[in-house]
Amino acid sequence: MAGKRVRRFWDEAEKRQIVAQTRVPGVSVAQVARRYDMNANLIFKWTRDPRYAATQEQVGDFLPVTIAAAPPAMKTLRPPAPAPAGVNVEITTPGGCKVRVEGGFDVGRLCELVRGLEQ
Repeated sequence: MAGKRVRRFWDEAEKRQIVAQTRVPGVSVAQVARRYDMNANLIFKWTRDPRYAATQEQVGDFLPVTIAAAPPAMKTLRPPAPAPAGVNVEITTPGGCKVRVEGGFDVGRLCELVRGLEQ
């Protein structure tokens, strides 16, 4: 027997915020739908509704992020220290890859992993 689906209700402000995220360059409606665990068709419906049209102020809340390789002069002779235990990190790349790391981790290896995901 399948579990009962819970119907969620989104208030006007949440709908505007979700629609605004779809207007950020490089972000798809499908990515936003996965982020909120919802059907992309519902977001498409909201994007056509003038009540949820994003204002310029709302779109300005999102900043583009670019990952660039470190120049050779910036490399250190010692490997970076591992992150302390209990640290939680979540990284979402422009291509939509999501990396979650919990606990201790090697910062250098994590950077290599993220760079590799976008190649």
